[in-house]
Formats: sequence, C-alpha cells, structure tokens
Amino acid sequence: MRRITKEEYIETIFELQEDGQRVQTGQIAQHMEIKPPSVTEMLGKLQEDGLVEYEPYLGAELTPKGEKLAKELIARHKVIADFLEILGIERGQANADACIIEHHMSPESAERLKQFVEFIQAAPKDPLWIERFKRYCETGERDC
Repeated sequence: MRRITKEEYIETIFELQEDGQRVQTGQIAQHMEIKPPSVTEMLGKLQEDGLVEYEPYLGAELTPKGEKLAKELIARHKVIADFLEILGIERGQANADACIIEHHMSPESAERLKQFVEFIQAAPKDPLWIERFKRYCETGERDC
C-alpha cells in the first residue's frame, strides 16, 4: 500500500474546499480512497504544522500557510505534466505521473524544471530538436 504524503492531503483539501466551507473527514477519505481514521490522524498532524484548522465533526480548512503550499503544489504539478507532454506523453498519463513525481522532487529541481518548461514554451513552435526527439522515439535512430 502506498504511503500518502501530507502534501496530497493539502491538495485534496484545497480541491474540495469551496467558498471557505470546511471539508469533512468523510469527504477527504472518500476522495483519497482511504479510511476516515487515517484522515483524522493526518489532520491532527497538519494542524500541528499550521497547515489546517481542524475541529472534529466540523471538518478542516486550510490556513493561509496551507493554501500557499497547495497553490505551490498545483503549480509544480502543472510544470511536471507540461514537461512530460513536451516529451510526447499523453496529457492524462502526464497528469497521473505528475501526481507521483511532484511530492518527491526537491525545490531546486522543481525550479529548474519550471525554467526549462517556460523556456521551451516560449521557443518557436516545434523546435528542430523536438522533432528529432519524436523521430528517435518512433524509430530508435538518431538524426543528428
């Protein structure tokens, strides 16, 4: 069984939280496909870290610190998915892989990847090296 990170909880709460409404433990558990006691335990830890405000039976909401982290994680996810898509990975698969990668990447690597993706996205459409890479993926032959 895969261990769920604190960051995944933060993203889930951000996604489920609407107009300042608290998110119920059961909603989080259902969304993440885990048992409610696991959610309750993690919400306590997240509260200790200052990322959520949690009250049993009332639910949880992100603190400003938690909301900031959620937005950073969402941006990191997008950059990783965009990078994988540049490599020719279908967007759905790129998103699934980004969900896994984003929680295990150093801030330095994430920043450099962001810079690379921004650089590529600002480049002329389909630079020559991308076309050569696509051909390499299809044929296994280098075209230099």
